[in-house]
Amino acid sequence: QVQLVESGGGLVQAGGSLRLSCGASGSRFGFNIVGWYRQDAGKQRELVAQITWNRSIKYADAVKGRFTISRDDTKNTVYLQMNSLKSEDTAVYYCNSRPLGGGPGYWGQGTQVTVSS
Repeated sequence: QVQLVESGGGLVQAGGSLRLSCGASGSRFGFNIVGWYRQDAGKQRELVAQITWNRSIKYADAVKGRFTISRDDTKNTVYLQMNSLKSEDTAVYYCNSRPLGGGPGYWGQGTQVTVSS
């Protein structure tokens, strides 16, 4: 069965850095689109960054120039390097893997990122 597991969250000061990892078990990412999303209390879940099988990348405007998404297919892992963190980046970060044609795909359980001012 497909399982996604996020790790790397924690508490950091504003201006600091974290690297999140999303590992897949049960299957490989293959041609799926893999994205990082985030959701804070009382807010809607939003796309942070995504990467395709051929490494086409999109970022939310709020994180451009600060976050970098990448994938290592040999390790079946997708990363989100987060630099220059701001308090508004505080949220639970989720990994998602879905087919090219769309649909909900699979979600991980999330990892908490808290940035102190």
